[in-house]
Amino acid sequence: MAVVTEEAEGRDLLVSAQTGSGKTIAFGLAMAENLLEGAETMGPAGDPLALIIAPTRELAMQVQRELSWLYHYAGARIVSCVGGMDPGAERRELARGAHIVVGTPGRLRDHLERRALKVSELKAAVLDEADEMLDMGFREDLQFILETTPQDRRTLMFSATLPKAIVTLAQHYQKDALRIATRGDTQGHADIEYRAIRIAGNKIERAVVNLLRFMDPPSALVFCNTRNAVRHMEAQLTERGFSCVALSGELSQSERNHALQALRDGRAKVCVATDVAARGIDLPSLSLVIHADLPNDAQVLQHRSGRTGRAGKKGVSVLLVPPSRRRRAEEMLDRARVTASWGNAPSAEDIRKVDHERLLKNPLLVEPGSEDDLAMADELLKSHDVRQLAAAFVKQYRAGLPAPEEIEDEPFQRDSRPPKDHKARHEGPREKREHKPREDRPHEDRSREDRPREDRPREDRPRPHQTGERQHAPTHERGAAPGAMQNGVWFRLNVGRERNADPKWLLPEICRQGELTKKDIGAIRVFEMETLFQVAAEAAPKFTILVSERKKGGVRISPALDQSGESTARPRDDKPREVREVAPRSDDAPGGAPPRKPDFHGKKTFGDKKKFGGKKFGKPGGGYKGKNPRPKPQAS
Repeated sequence: MAVVTEEAEGRDLLVSAQTGSGKTIAFGLAMAENLLEGAETMGPAGDPLALIIAPTRELAMQVQRELSWLYHYAGARIVSCVGGMDPGAERRELARGAHIVVGTPGRLRDHLERRALKVSELKAAVLDEADEMLDMGFREDLQFILETTPQDRRTLMFSATLPKAIVTLAQHYQKDALRIATRGDTQGHADIEYRAIRIAGNKIERAVVNLLRFMDPPSALVFCNTRNAVRHMEAQLTERGFSCVALSGELSQSERNHALQALRDGRAKVCVATDVAARGIDLPSLSLVIHADLPNDAQVLQHRSGRTGRAGKKGVSVLLVPPSRRRRAEEMLDRARVTASWGNAPSAEDIRKVDHERLLKNPLLVEPGSEDDLAMADELLKSHDVRQLAAAFVKQYRAGLPAPEEIEDEPFQRDSRPPKDHKARHEGPREKREHKPREDRPHEDRSREDRPREDRPREDRPRPHQTGERQHAPTHERGAAPGAMQNGVWFRLNVGRERNADPKWLLPEICRQGELTKKDIGAIRVFEMETLFQVAAEAAPKFTILVSERKKGGVRISPALDQSGESTARPRDDKPREVREVAPRSDDAPGGAPPRKPDFHGKKTFGDKKKFGGKKFGKPGGGYKGKNPRPKPQAS
C-alpha cells in the first residue's frame, strides 16, 4: 500500500483515489505510526490524537465504524461529532476523552469555538473527500480547523479529484506533501460501466422504470437535481410498485437513518436522492446508479457514480440524456475520462424476454419441496390440468412485478455520429482533416452561409412593396422541413395568425375535439385569417362527424373547401399574400423573407396618439367629450 511505504513514512500526503477504493483503511493505517508510536495498544483516552473531517453525517459515521473495526484490538476510543445529533451528548463524550474524533466541518468548528474539543495533543489531521467539502462550501470551516491545530501535525488529504482549489489548499496547509494517485490520468473507475440512454425529456420516468425492471439490481440509486424532483420521482416509482425511499435535505437525521436502514436490510430496493443527500452513502449491495437528471459537471458525475463499484464489486452508471443535452453529456464524459456505451432504453418487449429467462431459472423450480408442498401439489393435480397450474404460477410470478412501460426508440439524427472516445483523444494523434475548397464541397455539406447567393445585385431584387406581396410564411408545427401527409384530408380552423394561432396549442385542441393522436395529424399551416391542417385519410370520416357535432365555442373546425392546402380567405386589406411553408433557406431563395413590418390596419401609430387631456404634446385639452364648455364671464 502506497501510504505505508518508506517514502510516505511521517510525511504529509495528498492522495487522489477512487470512491470505494478503501481510503478509510488507507489513512487509518497511515496514521497508526503517529498514534501508537511503536506500542501495541493505546493508552488512556484524553485529548484526541487524530482528527478526521468528512463532508457528511453518513460518511463520518461510516468512517467511525471502519476505524472502530481497524483499531479494535488497539483499544482506541473513537467519538463522532456530526450535525443533526445532540451537541450536548457529544460534548459529554469529548469530556470523557477520545483517541480519534470523526466529524463534519461545521460541528467540529462549533466544538472548537466552545472549547469542548481540545486539539493541543493532535498528531494527525485527515481530510476525507476534500473536494466534496470545498464544493459544499466548507472552505472557511476547514481553514479555521486547520489553523487551530498544532503546526507540527501531520496532514493527510484524500480526494476523488484534485481540482485547483484542492492543490491550493494543500500547498497552504501541508509541508513537503507526497502526492499519490491510485489511478491513471486517462481512465475512470475501472469497476464502473458507464451507459448513456437516448430518451426524450417527457419519457425519463418511463426509462427509469424500465431500467430498474430490466436490470433488477439488489439496490439502486436514482439521482435528481432538486427536492421537488426527488419527491415526484419517489411517488411515481412507489405508485408503480417499487419499494422506494427518498433522501433529500429536508429530512431529519432520524428519517435519513430509517431510510438507509430500509435499504441495508432489503425492505427498500430503490433510493431517490439529491447529490448532497447521497454523499457518503455506502451500500454494499448497490449495483446501479441512474442519473435521471444529468450531473452539473464531471466531478459530480464521478461522485454520483462512485456510490457503486465499491470494494472490488462491479457497478453500472446510466445517464438519461435528452436530445438537447447530448453534447453536454459527451463533453462531461470526456472531461471525466470515461467512455459510455450509447443506446436506447429497454423496451417492454426486452423486459418480457428477461422475465421469461428469469422465470425459467427461478430457484423455486429446482429446489426440492417440503412434504406439505408436495401433498398440496398432488391435490391440485387431481382437480386441475398441469398446463393450467403452470399458467397460474406464471400469472402469480408476474403479478408481483411492476408493469414495464412502452417506450419507442428515439431515432435522433445525431446517432450516426459516433460518441467521443477519450482514449483516442488523449492517447493518439489527431487525424488531419482533408481541406476542400468551398466550391468543391458537396451542397449538402455546406452551411447556410456557404451557399451561393443570387447573381443579381441586392438593389435589383424586388421589394415586398414593389410586388404587392407579403413575404410572410405560415407557421408549421413539425420542424424546419415539413412535408404534407400523403392522401391526407385537409380541414380548416377559423383562427389564424391575427388571433395568435400557434400549433403548440392548436395540435392538442384538434386531437381533443376529434379524438385523434398526434400521429393522425399531418401538416399544419397557419395563415393570417385561418389555419389548415391534414388528417389521415382513415381517420377523416370519424373526425368529420365528431367536429360537426361540436360547433359551439371559439374554435370551429370544418372540412376545407380547397384540398390543395392553400388558404382561400382574404385578409382585411384585400391583397393577395404569398403563402409558403417554413423551410431552411435554399438556393432559389437566397435572401429569405425580411422581417415583417408592423401592420396597424390603417390605425394611427403609437407616436401619433394624443397625450391625456385631448391635445397633442400634452397641452391643455378640451375636457370630456359631450360636456358643455364653461361660459366665459361677461364684461360689465
